[in-house]
Amino acid sequence: MIVRFPGGKRVVAEHEGRTIETDQSRAAGGEGSAPTPFDLFLASLATCTGYYVLAFCQKREIPTDEITLSLDVTRNEEARRLDRIDIRVHLPSGFPEKYVDACINAASQCAVKKHLADPPDVVVSAGR
Repeated sequence: MIVRFPGGKRVVAEHEGRTIETDQSRAAGGEGSAPTPFDLFLASLATCTGYYVLAFCQKREIPTDEITLSLDVTRNEEARRLDRIDIRVHLPSGFPEKYVDACINAASQCAVKKHLADPPDVVVSAGR
């Protein structure tokens, strides 16, 4: 992954032929033209969880067109970090009751969530 700075407060990552753009909000001096890096972090967790729900349902041929997920955060403003992230899987009334707990269990297997539970060391260095 290569990260570049195309101007303003924008930061762009290039990875495997794809471009991931970020920007800061207008309040933070950006143009608001793309999600912030932190928004992408939260979206990564939510979409990873969603993938596990999708895979679970596809394996059982359960329709997913009415399933949604929502993510809510509890912030600790003093510490400037999150205290809690709640992801809710919204299942339609016709979802098979016998699969509700198993679906939530599948969602909990998200790889991003597992990395948050046991985080890797992150090492930052500089080179020329």
